Amino acid sequence: MKKPVLRFAPSPTGLLHVGNARVAMMNWLYARKHGGTFILRFDDTDPERSKEEYVEAIREDLRWLGIDWDREERQSLRQTQYDAVIDDLKKQELLYPCYETEGELNWKRKAARQRHQPFIYDRKALTLSDDEIAAYEAEGRKPHWRFMLADGVIEWQDLCRGLCHFDTEHVSDPVLIREDGSLLYMLGSVVDDLEMGVTHIIRGEDHVTNTVAQILLYMALGGKPGGLEFAHMPLLSGPGGTQLSKRLGSLSLRELRNDGFEVPALVGLLTGLGASDRIEAARLTDVLDRFDLSHYGRSTPKFDPAELAALNEKVVHDMGFDDAAPKLASAGMEGADETFWNAVRGNCWRVAEASEWWHVIHSRVIPEIDDEDRDFLTQAANVLPAGDLDNDSWKSWTTALKDATGRKGKQLFMPLRKALTGREHGPEMSVMLQMIGSEKARARLCGTAV
Repeated sequence: MKKPVLRFAPSPTGLLHVGNARVAMMNWLYARKHGGTFILRFDDTDPERSKEEYVEAIREDLRWLGIDWDREERQSLRQTQYDAVIDDLKKQELLYPCYETEGELNWKRKAARQRHQPFIYDRKALTLSDDEIAAYEAEGRKPHWRFMLADGVIEWQDLCRGLCHFDTEHVSDPVLIREDGSLLYMLGSVVDDLEMGVTHIIRGEDHVTNTVAQILLYMALGGKPGGLEFAHMPLLSGPGGTQLSKRLGSLSLRELRNDGFEVPALVGLLTGLGASDRIEAARLTDVLDRFDLSHYGRSTPKFDPAELAALNEKVVHDMGFDDAAPKLASAGMEGADETFWNAVRGNCWRVAEASEWWHVIHSRVIPEIDDEDRDFLTQAANVLPAGDLDNDSWKSWTTALKDATGRKGKQLFMPLRKALTGREHGPEMSVMLQMIGSEKARARLCGTAV
């Protein structure tokens, strides 16, 4: 079997969202699973919307996920190749000019909707006389160019959807070149796929209809029948069933990363949604062995931020200090050691939340003291050993208090926690007491904010 070549071709017109990330992961996993090639190809032919800052952001986000690539391509540097193909298609009369304005096309679309029919371009442009064309051009109209689809049924065995077949009678001739001369996605994509030897295309099911024109264009440019294999996966839906979008900043990789979500949580969820395998946190290299497109069903998978947060919490709870240390430092917890991290990680769903307990230890805390506990806490302050505290200090101290006061359980421990931390819940107090220190602890037990 020939080694596969796959590509991820984002448009650098915005930040990657989780839907993009899932497509990138699937292509990368398939390429790496089968010892193939993975290409990062930027669809940057729209000079007004494509930004270099997004190019760099996409690279950074992919690397963060653990995605590498064997080569990088920029479509903006390949105009010469596209021009040659355009000339060839025009000579074959497969690319024809159309002079309808966007308003006129919208009217035709509206009329089709009123008839409860899909919009199929009527090829009126092919009936225009030379005089009509000259009149349009005298008005200042510039043509857009459509690719003429061959008559017949196009079939392919989709790796996700099974056998797909479309009669081109029900598919509109696609626009390949806009009025301003800029290319639409399909032309550059097919030219590049053919020249770069792409063998497999994994993408969202919203591209299924496009595949008909893509196969015919691929063949018109010399591609062999069956030279491309397709896998169209169900699109992720967002909270409430809404479609994901680049404009939903809360679901962009950059936003999720800045919010403290960890790579294994995101990878585990995005590669697990829609599959028969159990969803669990994992890095891409962990997913490789079990990755199989046949494990993914046809139903729409739902991306639930709450499910992502739950996975992230598990990742943080299991995270070792070596991985946490740079994150703690970047969150302002310089000097945080392994003892601190091991004590607080079970109370965090993201690493940055450790800062709450860092401040409890190192910053001013207002003790929470109920009136009925004041005498008890004063007695506790008097019993607390002076000097350095160790791992056994909490147990020996509370045992002495239990014997002296008769308090036990929640009545014994809760007033101490609230006075020392200002909170009713948190990490194990045996470690917290040691890190707070006897002097500060005694002051808080006496009601002093310190």
